[in-house]
Order: sequence, then C-alpha cells, then structure tokens
Amino acid sequence: MIFEFLALFLGVIAGTITGLIPGIHINLVAIFLVSSSAFFLKFTSPLSLAIFIVSMSITHTFLDFIPSILLGAPDEDTSLSILPGHELLLKGRGYEAIIYTLYGSIIAIPIILLFTPLFIFILPKIFFYLKFIMFFILVFISSYLIIREENKLLAFLIFLLSGFLGLATLNLSLKESLLPLLTGLFGSSSLITSIIKKEKIPKQKILNFKKIKPKIREIKNSIIATILASPLCSFLPALGSSQAAVIGSDMTKEKNKKEFLILLGSINTIVMGLSFVTLYSIQATRTGSAVAVQKILENFTPNNLIIILATIIFSSILASFLTIFLARFFSKNVSRINYKYLSMAVLIFLAVVVFIFSNFLGLLIFIIATFTGLAAILLKVRRTNLMGCLMLPSILLYLPI
Repeated sequence: MIFEFLALFLGVIAGTITGLIPGIHINLVAIFLVSSSAFFLKFTSPLSLAIFIVSMSITHTFLDFIPSILLGAPDEDTSLSILPGHELLLKGRGYEAIIYTLYGSIIAIPIILLFTPLFIFILPKIFFYLKFIMFFILVFISSYLIIREENKLLAFLIFLLSGFLGLATLNLSLKESLLPLLTGLFGSSSLITSIIKKEKIPKQKILNFKKIKPKIREIKNSIIATILASPLCSFLPALGSSQAAVIGSDMTKEKNKKEFLILLGSINTIVMGLSFVTLYSIQATRTGSAVAVQKILENFTPNNLIIILATIIFSSILASFLTIFLARFFSKNVSRINYKYLSMAVLIFLAVVVFIFSNFLGLLIFIIATFTGLAAILLKVRRTNLMGCLMLPSILLYLPI
C-alpha cells in the first residue's frame, strides 16, 4: 500500500502543477505515462499508475479555475468561468469566485458516489440504444444553445464557423489538436480583449474562507442543476461541463453568478470522476485520463473501482486545502502586477506552448481560433456557441446514413 499512497500524493502534486500552468493539460501527462508505461511498470504496478492519473485528474479540476479566473487562461472545462469569474475579479472578488468553484467541486464528491451505482447497473442497459439516437440528442442540445441567444443568426454562424474549424483541426495529423483550438477560441481571445480594453485588476478582497458562505438556496439550486445536467456530459460525446452548466442553470432558472460558478465547479469534477465509473460500466472513455487508465489497467475489476473511488475522495480533500491556500496567495498578488503586461506574457506563453506541442500547423490553428473567438466577443454572441468546434464533428460522426 505504500506505493499506492505515494502515487496518490504524487498525483496531487502533478495535478496542482497542471492546474496552475495554462496550456499544460492533464492529457499531456497521461499520454506521457501511457507511452512510458513499460519503463514505469518496472518499478511499480499498473494500479499505482492508475491511482496517480486519477488523483492528478481530480486535483486538476479543483485547481484549474485559478488561472482561468485570475488570468483568463482556461482549458476546455473552465472556459465559461472566465465570464462571471472575470466580472468578480474586476470587482476585487476573484478569490471569492475561485472559492465558489471550490464549493462546487466539494459538492461533486457525494454526487459522484450517488451516481456510481446508477452508472454501473442502469447505464449498460440503455447505452446501446442511446447510440442510435445520439445524433438527434446532439442536434437538440446544439439547437437549444443557439435558440436561447438574442441574435440567433449570428449565434448559428459562430457555431458553424467554430464547428468547421474544429472539423478541419481534428482531421489534421496534429499532436494535441485540442490545445491550439480551445486555447485560441477561449483563452487568447479573452486575453486580447483585456489588453485592448486596458483593464486593471483592483486589489483583491481576501475574506476568511468561513465568511464566503453561499446561501442554502444557492447550494440547493446548484445541487439540483448538477444532478439534472451532469449525467448528460458524463457519457455524451462533445458535451463538456460548460454546456452542461448552461443547460443545468436554465433548468433551474439560475441567474446568480455565485450559483453558476458553484455549478461549473461541481460539473467539472463530476465529469472527470464519473468518466472512470463510465469506463468500468460500459468500457467507454469520456476523458483523456480515462483513456490512459484503460490502457494501463488491462483488467478493471470491482476492487480497482473501489480503490479509484477512494482515491477520488482523498485527493479531493487534499486538493480543497491546496485550492484555498493557492487561491489566497495568487489573488493577493495578482493586483501588484501590470495586468496588460501579464496578459501579454500569458498570451506569448500560450503561443509558445502551442508551438512546442503542435508545431507551425498548430500555431496557425491557434491564430485562426483566436480570431474566431474575438468574432464571438465583438458580435456579443455567447461563447458557449464556440463549442460547436466539438459538437459539429460529433454530430457528423453520428449522422444516420
């Protein structure tokens, strides 16, 4: 058990690093582990490697809201946190915004445990039939996200534009194709907007954690919305936590920024946690981390599932304390830095990361995606429609012919 506990703690450290550094996604580490598994298995067991991946992935979902809210540098799961999170940041409440996502991630743990038996016993019976109507489900969800827009034509055009960009990107022989695509659509476009507007980050109010308490109504609404929306993005392709959060907030009529951040935090962690349960239940991989666990654990036994669920719980506890400490540290210091130059530095850093992992072709995709994201911002179209970059390819994949 010593190696298993060591793997858990090392996974938490790795998840902290990937969560805090924009552009360094857990998928990169997972891919490296899979490709180097023959070497690591000389010193440890497949289960220990799986524990490392699970603890890293769960920790990442707690920590990745820090750069998303403070720097406007998201990954695909935190893209929408830029919107309400950045508004609170400009009001000196960035730390508070991060803590609300933390509440969501904490809420996610009992919900994961609640859904686990349902996913094990019910999902295998209905998933076979879901595949036949997947096309219609994805079209319905995409249509819903467009129809809820004030300017439906512009929203549809942005959806198509990002969709065709995603289709082209995913069909290129490009390493880490989602990195330039999503970083450009959501990250760099927001950073450029901040630079143009010459935004200044005010001194952040660092409240005691115990004083940042959501109201009972806000917690209740977020839990209901999470329970309604999270099963969708746990096994449906291309539907991420951002779209699920929008759908969930509409289901419960959530308009409060706090509720939305709690909801986004909970769904982000639930999607990751349930992806491992889904792997056990129907042998389907919903996340890059689940793919890595599938390749490393050749025999996914019930005992392994129990150990993975325990890993999710313990890594969440450690990640909660780390989030509070690191969010306080970075929030306290972010206002001391010139935000214009900080945004430019992060923008250059993201471009360099894209070039390293995806070469010149990836950099080209990054630039096109950035302009596409800017188009959505300037046309005042909600950036949920930019997720057409994944939705449209999935719709065409399930097109009944």
